[in-house]
Amino acid sequence: MGFVIAKALVPFILSLLCFTVFSENAESLPAEAPHHRGSYHHYPTAAPVSAPPSHAPSKAPTPHHHRRQHHVQGVVYCKACNYSGVDTLWGAKPVLGATVKLQCNNTRKPQDVKATTDKNGYFLIKAPKTITSYGVHKCKVWLVSSPNTACSKITNLHGGLTGAILRPEKKPYVDEKKHECALFSVGPFAFEPKCPR
Repeated sequence: MGFVIAKALVPFILSLLCFTVFSENAESLPAEAPHHRGSYHHYPTAAPVSAPPSHAPSKAPTPHHHRRQHHVQGVVYCKACNYSGVDTLWGAKPVLGATVKLQCNNTRKPQDVKATTDKNGYFLIKAPKTITSYGVHKCKVWLVSSPNTACSKITNLHGGLTGAILRPEKKPYVDEKKHECALFSVGPFAFEPKCPR
């Protein structure tokens, strides 16, 4: 029976020995820093309170919405007799007083504006204010008439007869009121002369 008691006491003594060794090691280790989950930043829970204004503003600010105006430019020429029937402007001369028309079909009723050329054949058409940047693609420019009967046959050079599509310019146009406007170009257009055969 003494052997049985000694056999039972061995595991008990071993567990006691292990407990003492591990508890001594635990006391010699430094204590761990507390573990924080999440962010280490602390934000204020409420916004700082500021005093309300002492009086209401005298006039409410009004937003200034300026709808951008659109302008179309181009030049009209009378072709030289040497190049009659050919799509070229070699030897062409500018036409004074030629009529051109801008027509926009982006509303129920088509809107059109006419302009005449100066001594250099140049024209600048101010589009109606109802034409927006989104609707300008539905606009075209045509040649209408020439004041010179000797050079009055409309050619389709650059769409002068069927209607020219507007090409946007990179540089904006500044009008007489110093407003920046969207500028488009068409042409150049040409009339064909009645040449002797």
